[in-house]
Amino acid sequence: MSQSVERALAVLPLLAKGAAGLGAVADELGVHKSTALRLLRTLDAHGFVYRQSDGRYRLGAQLFALAAEAIENLDVREVAHPHLVELNAATGHTVHLALHQDDEVVYVDKVDSRYPVRMYSRIGRPVPLTVAAVAKLLLADLPEAERRALADRIEYPRYTVRSTPDAAAFLRELDLVREQGWATDLGGHEESINCLGAPVHGPDGRVAAALSVSAPGVVLSAEGLLALLPQVLRTADAISRDYSGVQERT
Repeated sequence: MSQSVERALAVLPLLAKGAAGLGAVADELGVHKSTALRLLRTLDAHGFVYRQSDGRYRLGAQLFALAAEAIENLDVREVAHPHLVELNAATGHTVHLALHQDDEVVYVDKVDSRYPVRMYSRIGRPVPLTVAAVAKLLLADLPEAERRALADRIEYPRYTVRSTPDAAAFLRELDLVREQGWATDLGGHEESINCLGAPVHGPDGRVAAALSVSAPGVVLSAEGLLALLPQVLRTADAISRDYSGVQERT
């Protein structure tokens, strides 16, 4: 790797903690002050750091502008799709990706099962909030006050005997999902369909999307679906890394 680039990049997390003087930057990098000054002047010239009137340096506006633009133009569907296709190829079952929009959770991508029994879900169609695995994942990530307000204002249709009956039960389910980091719908919407979901995290650590694997009970039992949990979690983690720009740790 380029030593100069590596040193320049090391300046950024230091300044993210707060403004720092030339001496502190040089000490952090383990270089002479003259070397640190050249790096800071270069970063300053490009707007990545800013020299304050007191002589200390802080992160510059250009860095924030680039980050905001990158996040705005990053499409989680585009990032996730190859991973959804891979998960579908490995399992053979229907794979969905969903986003939270206002008081709705909507499917934004789908890869169909290879089996003759197909699901009638469609891209762009809202999912049932109180039972769908993807909905539980997205809503469980809301701040507590928002979760409670949402639980109080939505309805609780009894799709099946396993449907969530009321707000209290729904909030308990969301607490469980937050704790375990995954969700299920085992016949809560349709008696014959089971779903297993995992969260996709964005650059800010929040749940940006949710994916699920769904299968009819005649094709795969609930126990068989739950056995896919490690694979589903790995897929969600891989999408999260790609979406957030985080390298996989070795």
